Amino acid sequence: MIGSIVHLARNLRAGFVLAREGALGLFDPSALPPSARLALRMARLIERRQTEDGAARLSKALTRLGPSYVKFGQFLATRPDIVGVAAARDLERLQDRLPPFPRAQAIATIEAALGRPIDDAFLEFSEPLAAASIAQVHKARIRTPEGEETVAVKVVRPGVREGFARDLQAMRAAARLFERMVPDVRRLKPMEVVETLARSVAVEMDLRLEAAAVSELAENTKGDLDFRVPKPEWDLTARDVLTTTWIDGIRLNDLEAIERAGFDRVALGSTVIQSFLRHAIRDGYFHADMHPGNLFVDAEGRLVAVDFGIMGRLGMKERRFLAEILLGFIRRDYLRVAQVHFEAGYVPPHHSVEDFAQAIRAIGEPIHDRRADEISMAKLLTLLFEITALFDMATRTELVMLQKTMVVVEGVARNLDPKLDMWTTSEPVVREWIERNLGPLGRVEQAGRGLWTLAGVIGDLPELALRAERVLNQMEEVTARGVSLDQESVAAIGRAEARGNRWGVAALWIIAASLMIMLLRGFA
Repeated sequence: MIGSIVHLARNLRAGFVLAREGALGLFDPSALPPSARLALRMARLIERRQTEDGAARLSKALTRLGPSYVKFGQFLATRPDIVGVAAARDLERLQDRLPPFPRAQAIATIEAALGRPIDDAFLEFSEPLAAASIAQVHKARIRTPEGEETVAVKVVRPGVREGFARDLQAMRAAARLFERMVPDVRRLKPMEVVETLARSVAVEMDLRLEAAAVSELAENTKGDLDFRVPKPEWDLTARDVLTTTWIDGIRLNDLEAIERAGFDRVALGSTVIQSFLRHAIRDGYFHADMHPGNLFVDAEGRLVAVDFGIMGRLGMKERRFLAEILLGFIRRDYLRVAQVHFEAGYVPPHHSVEDFAQAIRAIGEPIHDRRADEISMAKLLTLLFEITALFDMATRTELVMLQKTMVVVEGVARNLDPKLDMWTTSEPVVREWIERNLGPLGRVEQAGRGLWTLAGVIGDLPELALRAERVLNQMEEVTARGVSLDQESVAAIGRAEARGNRWGVAALWIIAASLMIMLLRGFA
């Protein structure tokens, strides 16, 4: 009870800030029930008079609400299927920057995490260089068998876990209320969105997992001569501390410095695109936050990525899907693009493959009347997902993250080379993967894996038969006896449902009354 009141108070504050900044203008009142429409109209009475559109106001409101909501906004930027394309683009500009916490606190965190004094771990340890909502970065020196080395030390912000836990609980309460009171919102799965954010934040706050991400990406790309990542120092890494090699390089958005250093911007643009596609299609594991602040070019002209808190993963089915649809658009084979959607199970079988191919043609044909440098692969994927929604394609979180990352990657590459031909650049990577995995050699390897799996199933047949017999016996017993509920159980279910509905209606009226009180005070 007390917890519910606390969550309600926090959500009331969040609602007031969103209303005051005008962010509620993004909601469509027609999709809400009458009681919620009334609350929305009352809330919008306290909007500030501003010139920004609703999406810009949403960013401003989330910034006012604090680090947890900034992180939530950045997460929603990867889900245009939920907030819309305009809002997602604005949320990309949210700056996850906070004042740094004192060096002494960072040292205390490091000593507690590593179990030894700071002087035993580092020869030098600087003041903070950059700070965000979850962690901040310091520059340090360590001694290695090869000699002294400069490293970057990422330290988790004190108290960040407790703050995020409180705000996430309030977000869960708000999501449950929306699902209960606004049935149309359920298709957007607000509870699932909050839980996905919670998992993402939990991963970001355990820096051992980020070190593992760096290590996995380094292993995948060890043969790539034009791409590298920093090396984690495992002896100086713990849950709250991550130490990696220091990166000296030029940020990819510093075009003047890149030209002064004599690097080829056209070649760099191609490297950005091909590296991303290799990671996504070849390895099934990609950096999902490849904005210019996380990408450098080193002294040898190699692309270097940093900050691995957000990573994307694709299974073999998703990799094949991406490769085949890109190649299908390159070859204008729209029927094959449609068939890939059906083969992957993304579009329900009751739809017509030919009708779906016709819809895809409406996306593909216009791009072939333009110059190559005018064609946006990311925009094409965005339009593709919009079309697939008409054919009941369920939202695939991993594909949405992939598409959103491609938007950012394409922007970085086009900034380096405005005339970049996306299709010519990407075709070698896509074609090589398809030939390697879907050609004769790939078929042989798939057959070998299938035989190995079949052998395992045959070995498990006796145990599977025993399990099946037990399940059949239980089903026969249930069929014979039936499943019954006594009157007390039925009554208890009814009371619980009624109590939940009363709380939901009461919460809406409390929100409306609170906003009215705030409004009257504002005009007093």
